Amino acid sequence: MKAAIVERGLGNVEEERKLLDEGLKKFPSFFKLWLMLGQLEERLDRLEKAKEAYDLGLKHCPNSIPLWLSLVNLEENLNGVTSARAVLTLSRNENPHNPQLWLAATRTELRHGNNKEADILMAKALHECPNSGILWAAYIESMVPLPLSRWMSKIMDALRKCDYDPHAIAAVAKFFWHHSKVKKARTWLDRAITIAPDIGDFWASYFKFELQHGTDENQKDVLRRCIASQPKHGEKWQPISKALHNSHQPTEAILHQVVAVLGKEESSQQARQAPQTDRL
Repeated sequence: MKAAIVERGLGNVEEERKLLDEGLKKFPSFFKLWLMLGQLEERLDRLEKAKEAYDLGLKHCPNSIPLWLSLVNLEENLNGVTSARAVLTLSRNENPHNPQLWLAATRTELRHGNNKEADILMAKALHECPNSGILWAAYIESMVPLPLSRWMSKIMDALRKCDYDPHAIAAVAKFFWHHSKVKKARTWLDRAITIAPDIGDFWASYFKFELQHGTDENQKDVLRRCIASQPKHGEKWQPISKALHNSHQPTEAILHQVVAVLGKEESSQQARQAPQTDRL
């Protein structure tokens, strides 16, 4: 795997492919090699070949959630929401009680404007995975447009159910942020990065918050602490930090890129946001 990563970084596509093929003959149950092969085909815009790689990988590694999610995204791009929905259903049958797959299902419906279906899926997800921080975070974030006073007791119930997971804590911070409760938002953002300093998404949210509401000193403090923590994980952080053109970029540069992505997503979400309903 590391040899193939080196060749990928050097732009040696054929050598990368050769190493992946050789590795898969020796270690067909190592999902990361299948994932890298699929990603290689996607980079070359050979989407059907990428689909073959993911499909074959899942025959050997049916419990690999990254492979399932990669196949779902590819199916959505190639064949639309119906095909993606079918793959997601199959993935949940193979891997019950997995919050990442449930979250992917709700987001797929939201991307296509199926808000009611997304609400139903989220209710089912929280029933099947009642202690999942990422699911409760998604549910809390769906409350953001609604009045703060109406939701506080429900939010605290959610936090207790997921044992104050850092994803849910960060979602509560965004909730206060949206409602201009600056002091509370800062407290909860700081709590999230204290519990999980390795998750770059939390640092990006915190830095974006301070750019909007903090002083230069606040901003420099978050930046300094982020650089010291050297975060490596995060749904938004990893794709940016692992991109070939960012392979030698410092933490500060990655942070600014993730903040820019968060800003674009926020603008897009505000543009399409429809009234939400409480379905739980």
